Amino acid sequence: MSFLNLHEAEAAARATLPAATFDYFAGGACDEVTLAENRRAFDAIALRYHVLTDVSRRETATTLLDAAVAAPLIVAPMAFQRLAHADGEPGTARAAGALGLLMTASTFSTASLEEIAAAAGGPLWFQLYVHQDRGITRELVQRAEASGYRALVLTVDVPEIGRRERDDRNAFRLSTDLRVANFVPRTSEALHGGAAGSHLAHFIQGMRDPSFAWKDLAWLRAQSTLPLILKGLVRADDAKRAEEHGVAGIVVSNHGGRQLDTAVAGLRALPEVAAAVGDRVLVMMDGGIRRGTDVIKALALGARAVMVGRPVLWGLAADGEAGARRVLELLLQELDLAMALCGTPRLEDISPDLLT
Repeated sequence: MSFLNLHEAEAAARATLPAATFDYFAGGACDEVTLAENRRAFDAIALRYHVLTDVSRRETATTLLDAAVAAPLIVAPMAFQRLAHADGEPGTARAAGALGLLMTASTFSTASLEEIAAAAGGPLWFQLYVHQDRGITRELVQRAEASGYRALVLTVDVPEIGRRERDDRNAFRLSTDLRVANFVPRTSEALHGGAAGSHLAHFIQGMRDPSFAWKDLAWLRAQSTLPLILKGLVRADDAKRAEEHGVAGIVVSNHGGRQLDTAVAGLRALPEVAAAVGDRVLVMMDGGIRRGTDVIKALALGARAVMVGRPVLWGLAADGEAGARRVLELLLQELDLAMALCGTPRLEDISPDLLT
């Protein structure tokens, strides 16, 4: 299936997926104000470009922690990818790896972290929730490190799951042929049951640990030698505390608008977080990336890289691994073109004076 941009990929996915599945991937919390604001924040910024710069060669490659990548684009952690297509997370990992990009695997994958690692041709990070049973968390961390994942990405903005009314209305659940592959069957059976409302909400409520706090980061870091990234920060004071706790990276994120509705857009929160930690911590952001020019804007405001979520799922739904790769290729091509047209042939040339 062919599409020319990420918006067309979304339209293709909508035409392909069952309505409840599309709603699960596309939806946000409550009135979806933050979901829309993530996109509006990019559209509100204009680019003031340079001219008469030698842009005959552009360089998008960079290093994120210890991973050399082709561009500052990371596949965000996304659950249940085999709901989109049978290729699922292994297909996404192959697509990212073929382009020299980094993928973050979700705790709630429909393929095990070992299966994803076996399929990947590029570097991987592992996204983690801390569970009420710390033994489950410890085991996941140990499995990730043994499988070659290069960092742990702790999601910190889900002490409770946000009110996702599309999922409640649709009584979202996994089909019986899918499972949360990183867990034994009894821990994921809530996602297949017959109760009313969102089964994802029931599942997370039964597993996450809402008491986990700053003091507990030391316990988590003691479980592994992997660098720790915190995903879900939007404040400078929290960023400083993360640095004080030895965190290697921060993802400025509001969980794709799926947690606290009317929360600040990631792009708007990014400058103060980046200023708080400087280059001492790897700063990334997600939420709303749809064009190569969006990547330019995020980098200009202090991010070293961006995470891309839903568009990769749209490509996966439209055409499996090939569709996911097509989405990432489009973003790479658009980033390269935007750098040329902005007169910024190197990533380090991208600065706040491009924005107005």
